[in-house]
Amino acid sequence: MRAYCDFYKVAPSDEALLALFEALADDPVNEGLQLIARDEQSGPLGFATIYWTWSTTRAARVGVMNDLFVAPEARGLHLGERLIEACTEECRKRGAVSLGWQTALDNETAQRLYDRVGAVKERWLDYSLPAARRSG
Repeated sequence: MRAYCDFYKVAPSDEALLALFEALADDPVNEGLQLIARDEQSGPLGFATIYWTWSTTRAARVGVMNDLFVAPEARGLHLGERLIEACTEECRKRGAVSLGWQTALDNETAQRLYDRVGAVKERWLDYSLPAARRSG
C-alpha cells in the first residue's frame, strides 16, 4: 500500500494505512476486500482493493476497485489481469452487477491493461469536496 501511495505521490501515515487494512479485514462483507498477489519467494507483489456500494441507476450492488497496484519488478507477469479477474469474481460472489474503477488521465500503462481486459471507458467527470475540517 505504501508503494501505491508513493506512486501517486501521496503520504498517508502508516497508522492510517493500517487502519484502512484492518477495517477491510474486520468487515469484508460490508466494507470491502483487499486481494494480494504473492510470490512464494519474494512475498507480496501487488494488490487490489474492492469497496462495496450501491448504484441507484442500476438498483443493484456494485464493486468499486479503488486500488490496483503491481510492483514494478512484477509488471509483465499478468498480475494486473489476474487481480482484476479476482475482483470481478468477488463481485459475482456478492451479487454485484459490475466492477468499476478510475485511473489517472496520464496513467497510460494502466489504461492499456484495462483495454486488454475488455473494460469499457466511461464518460464521467469526478468531483470531490473535503469533509474533514483542517486544523490551523
